[in-house]
Amino acid sequence: MHDISDLESRGVVGMFIASTEFVQAAEAQSAALGFTPASVFVPHPIQDRTDDEMRAKADEAFAEILRSVTR
Repeated sequence: MHDISDLESRGVVGMFIASTEFVQAAEAQSAALGFTPASVFVPHPIQDRTDDEMRAKADEAFAEILRSVTR
């Protein structure tokens, strides 16, 4: 969250991507920083997924990610 906040303050378009396990943590961090980035949350868990499963998750989230950075 700090990184995207810093990048956005420099005029670099970006967004925050995390798994659904971190929705509440992201909301708390956002409130603490006073910054609400574009965010996409993918289904949790991700740590035990194969490369092919991770590519599928990325493919599923791609349209939403693209919309978030082109608004």
